[in-house]
Amino acid sequence: MSEIEITGVFEDVLGMIYSAKQKAEYQVNSTIIDLYWCIGEYVSKQIDVNGWGKSTVKALSEYILSKEPGIRGYSSQNIWRMKQFYETYKDKPELSKLLRENTWSNNLHIISKTKSYEEKEFYLKLASKEKYKAKELARQIDSGYYERLLLSNGKAPSAIESKDMTGVLRDMYMLEFLDLPEPYKEYDLKKAILKNMKKFLLEFGRDFIFIDEEYHVQVGNNDYYVDLLFYHRELQCLVAIDLKIDDFKPEYMGKMDFYLEALDRDIKKPHENPSVGMILCKNADTDVVEYSLSRSLSQTMIAEYKTKLIDKSILQRKLAELYDIAEEEVKNSQQD
Repeated sequence: MSEIEITGVFEDVLGMIYSAKQKAEYQVNSTIIDLYWCIGEYVSKQIDVNGWGKSTVKALSEYILSKEPGIRGYSSQNIWRMKQFYETYKDKPELSKLLRENTWSNNLHIISKTKSYEEKEFYLKLASKEKYKAKELARQIDSGYYERLLLSNGKAPSAIESKDMTGVLRDMYMLEFLDLPEPYKEYDLKKAILKNMKKFLLEFGRDFIFIDEEYHVQVGNNDYYVDLLFYHRELQCLVAIDLKIDDFKPEYMGKMDFYLEALDRDIKKPHENPSVGMILCKNADTDVVEYSLSRSLSQTMIAEYKTKLIDKSILQRKLAELYDIAEEEVKNSQQD
């Protein structure tokens, strides 16, 4: 066998090891979640039937720790969380598989920081799909990812299941982690993104693969440079990002369309889909964006970025207003 063939065989074996390791980790986690569910169910029923209170649960914790010194996860606070975990999902058997695909820490973040079951299911699916660690998931919840996606699409988020652009590319991104000085230039914005690429990809989505900054394209005898170029695995296309530190202007569309045409003609591979562009600007007036896109077949979208987190209560209030408007429109259409 050649060296290349041997390397291929070795990679196959390594893949088997990774697959088995992942399966083992899932089984261990699933067993822990099952155990915590059973303890939560038991404690919940003891409270209902025998009047257990916090003192009894504390005594239970102390008893467990006395019998198993050094064991972790059985403080009285955590046992109460097991009870809450069971009571939260006991009437939602359809979520059982997702609960076991997530770590205990992830489940605790979702229980404590979300309201509706739709929101809980969304984050359970998202964390499972993206293999989020607790810190990563907490950041997405705290930044109002669910609310932002709802406000962006005007409907329930479907980004984690859909293969089209809906939800995959959004019209608002939170870049508070860039820690930009005031005032800043486009150069500062780009360098801050490059320095924090891991966090940037967490906000944009892990299916984005970074290709290059100032990506060079040549048309005729002229040189042009795309601020940031990515490849998106799910969309199977190049994604060009043009960074702006001011409000969106209609003339930005022409520049991006030119980039996309150059990428499609000279860079895109035959099996890939047409390139997609994103103009990432500080603010985007809805009417200006609508007018700019109304007669265009462009694969370009306009998105805002915020350098400070928007309070979740504000996002939730905007969401409630959106639902109220939708309900009013439904009522009016029924009356007509």
